[in-house]
Amino acid sequence: MPPAPPSTRPQFDPLVVSPPLARARHLTGARDWPGLVRYFAALDHPDEEAAACRTVGGTHGSETFLRQVADLYPADPLPRVLLADRLISLGWEIRSGARAQHVTAAQFEQFHAHLRQAEQLLIAVCAQYPAYALAWYLRGITARGLELGQSEARRRYDRLAAHHPHHYPAQRQLLQQTCPKWGGSWEAAHGFAEACARAAPPGSQSPAVVAEAHFEHWSDLDGAEATGYLRRPDVRDSLLNAAAASVLHPSFRPGFHGVTAHTYFAFTHSVAGRHAEAAPHFRALGNCADEHPWLFLPGRDAAAAFSKHRASALGRG
Repeated sequence: MPPAPPSTRPQFDPLVVSPPLARARHLTGARDWPGLVRYFAALDHPDEEAAACRTVGGTHGSETFLRQVADLYPADPLPRVLLADRLISLGWEIRSGARAQHVTAAQFEQFHAHLRQAEQLLIAVCAQYPAYALAWYLRGITARGLELGQSEARRRYDRLAAHHPHHYPAQRQLLQQTCPKWGGSWEAAHGFAEACARAAPPGSQSPAVVAEAHFEHWSDLDGAEATGYLRRPDVRDSLLNAAAASVLHPSFRPGFHGVTAHTYFAFTHSVAGRHAEAAPHFRALGNCADEHPWLFLPGRDAAAAFSKHRASALGRG
């Protein structure tokens, strides 16, 4: 996260925020399979592999290239996992991010068809490579999209966690599953987030899921009730403890997910009017941020909302 003048317009593009991810997009667009193999081999953390995988899967038109590579190297798990991710991305584009009541039957049919294709690839990889983090991570996404339920989603997460116990991207996925909008409850969502925080080593990304859980709860409320929720003393303490154990800990290593983690802390404190608590997160972010939470504020202008709250935090905090 490069330092930048606080007056500069925020940058939300993840390929700019995390420049190494742009390399993954470039190699995919260039159909450079040897280059992609070297790129993934150089990544030293499962969290970073997950971010790179999602970048490849989100590359427009990459499905033809990835199918060819998967056919060419049938024993290699990486091309199958990347192809599965691309199928998931295509399916989610068809479904859209709308609530279920606003998605048509035809959209759901195509969405599920893509996820089932991805599932077949991932099931085979998991059978051959039970500790393969990327495959189990993606199966957490397909479990939610295919509406396989809380127990199956948790089973898949537990299989991943047995080998990679503090996998932040997978924890973010299961957090979504535990929220009421996907059949869970706020008790389950907060319980899972706090459990991740308690188990995490100092300086881990994992406690940041606490901030995301509070954001999700806030987004399900309206008006004064929503603001009042984030202003509760117990919510404040929960956020402060999670930040101290993760993004504000001396051993914290941002990686590809540091911007997202800091963003949710900055957002939740800002909306609650706690400028001093939000300030260190805005300082760490500079001009970089995750766009998602800021789009939930009135006007849906993420750049304006981020800039406004950053100015308040840095001016008063």
